[in-house]
Amino acid sequence: MRRVVFNQKGGVGKTTIVCNLAAIAAARGLRTLVIDLDTQGNSTQYLLGPLAQTADRSIADFFESTLSFSIQSPPFMTYATNSPYENLDVVAASTRLDDLQVKLEAKQKVQKLNQALDKLKGYDAVFIDTPPALNFYSRSALIAADRVLIPFDCDEFSRQALYTLIDNIHELRADHNEDLKIEGIVVNQFQSRAKLPQRVVAELKAEGQPLLDAALSSSVRVKESHELHRPMIHLDPTHRVTQEYIALFESLGR
Repeated sequence: MRRVVFNQKGGVGKTTIVCNLAAIAAARGLRTLVIDLDTQGNSTQYLLGPLAQTADRSIADFFESTLSFSIQSPPFMTYATNSPYENLDVVAASTRLDDLQVKLEAKQKVQKLNQALDKLKGYDAVFIDTPPALNFYSRSALIAADRVLIPFDCDEFSRQALYTLIDNIHELRADHNEDLKIEGIVVNQFQSRAKLPQRVVAELKAEGQPLLDAALSSSVRVKESHELHRPMIHLDPTHRVTQEYIALFESLGR
């Protein structure tokens, strides 16, 4: 299963969701790959820590290779770096992605990631982190994915942006990937005692929006897990937020 976590709005928890779901999948014995398409490289840093500086290859190397014709391209798995965690590999981000984007768009390479992942062997689960914009890399991820998870903060500004985002996904689905399914909207930073988040969630459910039941609350412990480069399942398995991520993982299809 190939999942992309995407929202055009920044700061909604894409990286944290990608890395923690991937870590849970790997901990349960699934050979798991994380692909970091965001030039900021937060997923790369979160999962690889100091190893991020010594990664031999990155996602930029893959995209750069698509710009020149080759009869035998290297298998996509050769761009992955082993993380410190069993069963979990990362295709690292790169700041070179920004410079490559114009060239990739000009040569219409938006299908290349999908084609490469179609040939990928040896992984049970793939999670893709995306930049906070509907750009070449986000479109590549959505075209290559089976499922999309949408992180959502419970406020009116995010709500209006959510409608636009869903429309954009439906349009891309119709044009490029008819098998893509919105697996669900993940309510992040949820405050169960606050009236506004409760009201927004209730109204979105009444509208028929695909909100997942497993919501994620905020915690300083999650910030610590980023700083220590240790996903919650490895940092604090019994923590409330860890259990929320496990519940989210278990709610997903296989």
